[in-house]
Amino acid sequence: MKLVYPLNIKNDFVFNSTPRDFTVEEIPLYEFTGEGEHLVLKVRKKEMTTWEMLDAISNHVGIRRRDMGYAGLKDKHAMTIQYISLPAKFEEKLDAFSHEKIKILDKVRHNNKIRVGHLKGNRFEIRLKKVLGVQKDKLDSVLKWIKSHGVPNYFGNQRFGTDGNNWEDGKKLIEGKLKIRDRKTREFLMGSYQSYLFNSWLCRRMELTLLLQEFSEADTEKLMKLPEGSLKGSKEQKNFFKLVEGDLMMHYPYGRLFEVEELSKEAERFETKDIAPTGLIPGTRVKRSAATARMLEEHFDEEIKMNGARRYAWIQVTEIKKNYVEEKAHYELSFVLPKGAYATNVLDVLRGNAS
Repeated sequence: MKLVYPLNIKNDFVFNSTPRDFTVEEIPLYEFTGEGEHLVLKVRKKEMTTWEMLDAISNHVGIRRRDMGYAGLKDKHAMTIQYISLPAKFEEKLDAFSHEKIKILDKVRHNNKIRVGHLKGNRFEIRLKKVLGVQKDKLDSVLKWIKSHGVPNYFGNQRFGTDGNNWEDGKKLIEGKLKIRDRKTREFLMGSYQSYLFNSWLCRRMELTLLLQEFSEADTEKLMKLPEGSLKGSKEQKNFFKLVEGDLMMHYPYGRLFEVEELSKEAERFETKDIAPTGLIPGTRVKRSAATARMLEEHFDEEIKMNGARRYAWIQVTEIKKNYVEEKAHYELSFVLPKGAYATNVLDVLRGNAS
């Protein structure tokens, strides 16, 4: 069975990252209890960062920003709905809070402060414009592919700053060629370089996968400069993204990390969306892959004095809904992604340029 990645299906559409055309809503990890010493706010914001929103609320009630809790950072250029927490004793002061870019939609008590990562995922609503004629059918076709197979889990452009080069300063910091005193700025830039290395690795794995679509394992080994036999059992896999010996997998959408032992067996579990492969965010206290996977990973691994991690290389797109408004040539789309995943990955596949 040959699986063709929709790179050859080029779609022309207009997407503007504005509050009118782009909405992100957090999906909480669990229901809030309705009692406790913390107050959880469901907040809608636009045209401001999460930090700016937290500052506006914390300054109003008279607390430090670090006394507030949040689950994730949300895009400045979207309409975003997210959950934050603060000590419940400040509830009365919120009654007088008013801000043109922030609206508190709901309040509920809870036992704990919200922590970073306490999310199931995010729901995205996107409006694509100038979708004319055959473009609508092409988008339908690619969406069907995405629903069946998923998308690569690259870090989004916003991770790398306005000019896309934050990672360069992060690299200089790691190499000792740049000095920055502020710890948070330093860690942000170094984190950008970690993300760059992950994306570079994933690009390499996508190249391998696409080569296996067209060539034999032996020819792909030569093209990728891998030892003979290192890709044995990869081409025959039914899933699009090909696993290799030594890959580190995680149960999906969250769970335990483990190494591939029987390639065909784990490939079948990956196809059923029970597990997914991971890539390396280099740093300390993180497990490295082995065998063929390590050969592909080691070129993007560096000594970085920050905690490393394993990140899903491939993710599923769920709860996909679409609506075509013919008279306006608008293609309205909504879907859910796991936490830490970027909507740009879906948009790139829809455009046909996510290699």
